[in-house]
Amino acid sequence: MSTLIQDVALLAAAPAAVSMGAAALHYRRKASAQLARNRALEVRARDAEQRVAARDEEAQRLCAVRLPALVNALDRGDGGSFIDAGLLHPQLAETQTGAAHQAVLQQVSSLAWEASERAEGASRAAVQAVVRSLQSLMNEQQIAVTALLESQHDERTLQLAIPIDHSGSQLARRAQVVGVLTGMWPGRQRDDAPLMDAVRGGVSRIRDYQRVRITGERTEQVAGRVVEPVVLAVAELLDNAARHSEPGTMVDVWYIEAHNGISIVIEDAGIGLSPEERERASRLLSGRTPVRLTELRTPPRFGFQAIGLLAARYGFHVSVEQQSVHGGVRAVLHLPRALLAVPTAAQSVASSTGELAHAAASPDPIGQAYPVAGDGLPVRRRGTGPGFQPSAPGAVPPAAGAGRSLAAFVRGTASARSKSSEQEPTA
Repeated sequence: MSTLIQDVALLAAAPAAVSMGAAALHYRRKASAQLARNRALEVRARDAEQRVAARDEEAQRLCAVRLPALVNALDRGDGGSFIDAGLLHPQLAETQTGAAHQAVLQQVSSLAWEASERAEGASRAAVQAVVRSLQSLMNEQQIAVTALLESQHDERTLQLAIPIDHSGSQLARRAQVVGVLTGMWPGRQRDDAPLMDAVRGGVSRIRDYQRVRITGERTEQVAGRVVEPVVLAVAELLDNAARHSEPGTMVDVWYIEAHNGISIVIEDAGIGLSPEERERASRLLSGRTPVRLTELRTPPRFGFQAIGLLAARYGFHVSVEQQSVHGGVRAVLHLPRALLAVPTAAQSVASSTGELAHAAASPDPIGQAYPVAGDGLPVRRRGTGPGFQPSAPGAVPPAAGAGRSLAAFVRGTASARSKSSEQEPTA
């Protein structure tokens, strides 16, 4: 009987137990779902915190690394080849944050470039105005000195005036170089001129002209449109060679005839160039690197930049890729055949008469000596300044006291007739 009672009681309690189990299972499932949601929320919260931290890091990187690198590249003139350091978190590249940072860089680059262009334009305009003013004054000074040299026969007067004339030609060269860097034409239109006179014209424009030794005679003529650029380029190469070598050493000049033209070789016994300097010089002399006044070094160096611009514009080639036999620099200026003119019959006959023999026949009362072509020995000439040559091959030097120097050549009063002009002729 008791067993029956127990069975009945168990049967009566079973529904309640099932109901309680179902409730417990329901609440357990509900708790598990809530726990999963809580965990998902925690993950999302951590992801959000990480994204915020990543954006904060990228903002700091933009301010501390990427923008300064861009500004420095623009200051160096390397904005076009600027390589961005990029994002610390590449996953942000396709987000609005990455796009916004890239937009900031582009806007800064654009604004900096526009400001640089305005500054460059203003600088060029100011420099050109100053150069034109200086060239006008220097031209007047040289005309006055030339008139003095040609009218006076007193040796003491000539001794005092010729250094002034020589200094004026050097000053004019420096103004020309600065003008070339701003896009100005060298400023002289010439007839065809002997290659020897063009080289001597370059010699006459440097301070240490007495240290230049020319070997070899050439009869080639330089086309009139490139005479002044060649004279200016040779002068800059000679000045660089003289300034970067010991005062007691010589700067040697000679010629190499090639199938495609003729080369002027300038060799010094200076300190030479390091591989980095040689690479930079080659880049500048190629003329492919744009010259910006606002990006010149401090102190600025104008020579190679100006030579490169002249070479690229007029079609000759200049290199300093070789080392001289003395450990210095060997510069080579190559003139293609297209830049050489055919000598006239009169010029060929005059050259064959031997102008140096005529020049050596008259002693120089002033005592100015110039290393001439041929044997490299100084030949004294009457009434000459640095690097004097007769006005035409084969001509007899002027009488004592005439005071004409090769500086007259670079002004257009000697070997090649010239006329001043603010614009380059089209022919």
